[in-house]
Parts: sequence; C-alpha cells; structure tokens
Amino acid sequence: MAEAADFQGTPPSPARHRRRTGVLLATLLVLTGLLQWASLPSAHAAGREAPRAATDTGSVAVAVDGLTPSVPGEGDTVTVTGTVTNKGRQAVTDAHVGLRVGPMLNTRSGIETVARNSTDILSPAGQELGGKYTAKLSKLTPGVSQPFRISVPVDKLDLEENGVYQLAVSLTGETSAQPWQRILGMQRTFLPWQPEETDPRTRTTVLWPLISSTHMTAETGSDEQQTPVFRDDDLAKEIAPGGRLDRMVALGEDLDVTWVVDPDLLASVDAMTERYEVRGEGDTTVPGRNQAVAKRWLAAVQKAVAGDEVVALPFGDPDLASLAHNGTSVGGSLKHLKEATDVVVNTVEPILHVKPTTDFAWPVDGAVDPSVIKVATSAGADKIITRSDSLKESAGLSYTPSAARPIGGGTTAVVADATLSTAFRGDLTKASASTLATQRFLAQTLTLGLQTGKDRSIVVAPQRMPSASQAQTMAEAVKALQEGTWTQAQDLTTAARAKPDPAASTRVPPAGAYPSSLRKQELPRAAYEQIARTQGKLDKFNVILSDRSRVVTPFGRALNRAMSASWRGRVAEAATYRSGVEAYLDVLIDQVKLIDKSETKLSGRSATIPVTVQNNLVQGVENLVLRLSSTNPTRLEIGGDAYQEQPVTVSGGHSQSVKFTTSANANGRATVVAQLYTEDGRPYGGPVVFDVKVTEITATVMLVIGGGVLLLVLAGFRMYTQRKRAAARGAEDGGSDGPDEDGDDPQNPTAPDARLTEEPDTGPGADAPQASDPAPDTASESQDPSGTGERVDR
Repeated sequence: MAEAADFQGTPPSPARHRRRTGVLLATLLVLTGLLQWASLPSAHAAGREAPRAATDTGSVAVAVDGLTPSVPGEGDTVTVTGTVTNKGRQAVTDAHVGLRVGPMLNTRSGIETVARNSTDILSPAGQELGGKYTAKLSKLTPGVSQPFRISVPVDKLDLEENGVYQLAVSLTGETSAQPWQRILGMQRTFLPWQPEETDPRTRTTVLWPLISSTHMTAETGSDEQQTPVFRDDDLAKEIAPGGRLDRMVALGEDLDVTWVVDPDLLASVDAMTERYEVRGEGDTTVPGRNQAVAKRWLAAVQKAVAGDEVVALPFGDPDLASLAHNGTSVGGSLKHLKEATDVVVNTVEPILHVKPTTDFAWPVDGAVDPSVIKVATSAGADKIITRSDSLKESAGLSYTPSAARPIGGGTTAVVADATLSTAFRGDLTKASASTLATQRFLAQTLTLGLQTGKDRSIVVAPQRMPSASQAQTMAEAVKALQEGTWTQAQDLTTAARAKPDPAASTRVPPAGAYPSSLRKQELPRAAYEQIARTQGKLDKFNVILSDRSRVVTPFGRALNRAMSASWRGRVAEAATYRSGVEAYLDVLIDQVKLIDKSETKLSGRSATIPVTVQNNLVQGVENLVLRLSSTNPTRLEIGGDAYQEQPVTVSGGHSQSVKFTTSANANGRATVVAQLYTEDGRPYGGPVVFDVKVTEITATVMLVIGGGVLLLVLAGFRMYTQRKRAAARGAEDGGSDGPDEDGDDPQNPTAPDARLTEEPDTGPGADAPQASDPAPDTASESQDPSGTGERVDR
C-alpha cells in the first residue's frame, strides 16, 4: 500500500529497487531450471511408446561396427564395438557411450519402423544400463572420431521372453552452449533372443546366385580351335582371388544353400581355361592371360556345389519380363528362350559334374504378371520364383505363409519373402552398415518364426549379382541363422513341393500392377526386332555352310546373351552389343560373293561367259545356285532362255568359275545380271551387273568365209577324183616302179598338183579365231590366300 501511494515522478527508494531485482532474478532462475528439466530425457519418458512427430539425429554420429555374438545364448557376453563422430561445431565434454535395451518388438512391421528411424534421438530407447557398462570419453572434438567397446553379460540385459529386443547405443554429453547432460547421438539395432530350440523350426531356403553380365562376343578365331573373343577381361577380375564371384564361391561353400547359376557364366570361364582373345581398341585383339585363374575358380565351384542343389537358369539369364512385355509380338523371340533352355544340361553338367535342376524360372526381382508367367512357362519351367511384394497377400493374414502357391495350369509360384530378400542391398562396405543388415535379417527371421506354430517354408532370393561386401554380409547372416535355434535349411525343390497354405494368396497381379520402375529398365521392342533380323541373316547364311556348327552355335549363344537380364538399366550398352553381333555376321556373309565383272564382248552368235564365286571363309560353302539372267533375252539368250542356273560348291579360301553358254540374236549391248541364291530360292549377297556387247557379223566377212569353205570343198573333190583315176590306171597297167628321174610318176601324172592342194591355206581368215571359240576360263579353284574366316564362339 505504501508503494502504491508513492507520488508520480518520485524515484523509488533503494530498498524497493532491490526487492524488484530479486524477484526478477528468481523468476529467471525458475524458468531456466524448467527448460533444462524439460530437455533431459527422463527414465519414464524413455520407456513410453508414445509416438513423436519430429525426429532428430543429433550432433554426434554413432556407428555400431560389431555386435558379437549376433545371436547370444545363455551365459554369453554381448560385446558392442563402434565409433562416435562429432558432427557439430562445438566440442562435446563429459561424454560417455551407453547401452539401452528397449521393449521387445513383436511384429515384423515394428522392426522395420525401428530400422527406418534407427538414429532418432527423440524416440524411446529404454533405460541406459549405466555403471561399468559404459565407455567414458572426456572430450569429443568436432570432426574427430573415437572408438568404443562395451561388453555386458547377457544376464544383465533383462531379456525375459523369447523374441527380438531393440538395442540402442547412445552418446550422452554436454557442450559449452548447453552445459547439461543430454543424448547427442543414437544408433539402434536388434538383439534376437532365442536360447532354446523352437518347435517347429521354420524351414528356410537361401538362393546363392552365380550370375554375371555378358562378356563373350559372337566372334571367334578362324583357327580349328575357334579361339573365343571377349568384350573385355572384367570377368577375370570377378573370379580372381578377392573378386566378387570368387567371394561368392568361397563363402557359399560353408553354407547350406541352393546354388542358382547362369550357364553362360560357366561356359565363359570354361572358355578362358584355354587360349582366348580380348577385344582391344578398334578391331584389334590381345591374348588373354588368365587361364590359371579360370581353372582355379572352376575347380573351386565344383568343390563348393558338391552335395548341394544346383538350379540352372536358361543360357544367358534372359529377361523374362522384357520378353513378355516387348518381345512376344516379334517373331522368333520365344524360340530363342526355348533354345536357351535346351542347351543348359549340356553346358552345366560337363563343367560342374552335377546334374542341374532346370524347371525354375526367375523373373527380375520376382515381379510377375500374367504375361510374365506365360513366357516363363513357355520354355518348360513349371515353377516361378516370385516375391511377396509382387504376389501380395490379400486375406489379412497375421503371419507369413509358406512360399509354395499353386497359380493354375500346373504352375507353382515360389514366393520369396521380400523383406528378407532385400535385406542386403545398398552399400555394405562399412562395418556398421553390414552389422545393422545382419541383425535386422536375423530379427526378421526370428519374429517370423514366432508368429504361429504352423510348419512353414520360407525362401530368400537376394539380388542377382551381389557385390563382394554384400556377399560377405549375406554369408555372415545366413551362417548365424543356420547356427541358430529357430530355422532349418532346405533346398529349393523341397520348398516348392511343400504343402501350400490354403489361406495364402494365389492371385497373379494384373499387368497394370507391374512396377513402373522395372518397366523403364526393360529391353525395348527394337531390341527384339534387331535380334530377329540378325537371326534371319543367320538362317540364310548357315544353309550354305559345310560345317554349320562353327557359326550357328556361337551366334545362337550370342543372341541369347543379347536378351540377358543383365542389360537392365544399360540400354545403350545393350544396343552396342547387339549391333556388334549383327555387324560381324554381315562381315562373314560378305566373305562369300561374286567377283565384279567389266563389259564382255561377243564376236559371234554364241560364246561362253565365266562368272567367278569367291569364298574367303575357312570352310567350304555349298547349297548355292548361281543364276545368270539377261535383261534383254530377244538380243542375248543364256542357256537358250532368259536365264540359266548352275549349282555352286567352293572350298574354303578358294574361288570357282562357273561358265554359262550364251547366244546372240541381234547386235548391240545386253545387260546381264549374276546373282547367287540359296537352294530355297532366297537371294544371297548382292548381284553383279555387267554389259555384254555383241559385235555385228558383216556380209563381206561372211562371203570370204563362204568362199574359203567352197575352195576347200572343190580341192577335196578334185583330189578324190584324181586318186580314183590313178588307181584305175594302175590296175590296168599292172603297176609301176615309181616316179621317173624327173620326179614324175608315170602312173599318177597329177601328183604334183595333189601336193599343192596339201599346202597350208593362206586364204582370208585362216588364222583368225572363230566366233564360237570359248574364251579362256579361270582355274576351277585358285590358290589365293584365304581372307577373313568366320569367327565363332563356344
């Protein structure tokens, strides 16, 4: 009241001023304390499951590089190793790394939610164990990483029920700007807890793919061994020690898996065990030098697959969805798929010494629609490896059903689990990423197994070509799984024969449900049109060959490779490969051709015209017909008609001249066309067109020729009559001793005239060649060096 009665404009008293200042300071302290208290994560708040709208990854990155054992048992000690990195601008002081065990995760979706938000510092993470189960860090400088290691007996983790627990590793500390303890970084992972065996165990099939991209061309050497030519030497890097395929074999040997192989890979490595060439710059090739590497890898594969199931895909691993969506309307495309399937057994078994299973088809990422199923079964497969994100459940099941599903027509869809199959994608070169992927995979399989007491078969179908780091992570996860207590390994054929779950979906998704992201990567229709065009050229070419296998086999396999699923996302590179195959076939076709001719002159009514066929291949050609046609048969006839045909057979590296008889009916020029045909009437190669000039035969020349002929006839008649008379006189006179001293024969007074008629005729045209004389012919086969031979592959 006294303060209220102060007069306006009078300064307040010192005591009153001190009281006001104290009130303000107290208020500020209370507000500051409330704010600090609100920022500290209480144990009660950490244990709640209340959702939060915002997330925060904090200023410190926590990486869990190792968690051993991945699946702890009773009496084990769990060891967590990793690093913490200060991403902020201020140093972190009075820091420590701690472990927090969250509540058990009962659903597979719950595991995925935690995995997506694994670094969120705001989400509940459980109470910190504290005490000696922490790693102290006095100071964490900006941009600097420090390692940590924490070991804790499993009985200190409060793992009560069997299941999957969230295990969080947190970094707690303070900064100069915020000098109080708070969580600055977090990394969540999973800890499966199943010390006792489950009954029944989930039967699990893991596919282990040995697949690579296309490396061989259609070209081989012209030698007898047909030395293969490779696009590059990258395959040698994959199978060399430490390479991707080398790691896949070494890691898979110790696992109970089903091997899925592309016969093209085995055939390519097998070709590398002998002499091979590698494409260099331009048209050059260099010798391949990795024969020892290839032999070592094949020996390792043979050892690794012994006793395991081997599923062989069609040769070249054709892209079934691309073919279904863009290739079936192009003639012959399905025939290539059938051929790729038919050659599998004769490729795989001789190399691996194991009879493969060939009745499985594997579309890219397991994505299917009715057209994909139809194409997959057209080549004989009756089991389709699909994935659960394509053939989805629609009955609202609370558990994951078995993989085998009948989808009609005697076809079984083997539905791989999408979450498990995609667990090892992405960059797994860092130990932290590998550890998180392994623990997530194990957590999913345990939760799946605890969903129901039903006996189930699950399939894991990873990406077709895992990297070396992905393969390493896969192997670690699968090994831990197979050493665990809740699964039992089985092969793919057994999984496909398992009794289907009647509640599982068997509805194949419609065409519109096929993922657009996958459609964009497919081979276009133009690819199959080019393949069909190349096949048409090959069909016409091989009918003339004496040894068709040298060309048909390598080009057939090259066209299989041109349809490979490995071309997905590499449209330009795929087009280059197809064009290379077609261009090389064109080169071989052009090695059998007609030699160009210049204008030919005829000096009479008839003559022989030679046409030369050249064969620069190393093998002979046959079943060819050479047709010579006159464009003006009223002036020039060939073989008595407008054209004449003759069969042609030419040895490798030789030329053959074929002669045609012509007759002229009038003077002047006539155009002649030479064209090779196959025996079925299809043109082979380009025509050779040339002119034939018929020279006029004048009346004077005919008179001279006629006079000469008449003189010869008269002389012959005179000789005949004189000899007849002489013979008659000799018979009357009783003969004569011969000529007299003057040289006259009294018995034959006309003898000197007879001698004159035997002198050479010196009349007009006596030495001139007759118009009907044939022109000199070329040899039936020249010995010119052979040109480019057909180069073929194995």
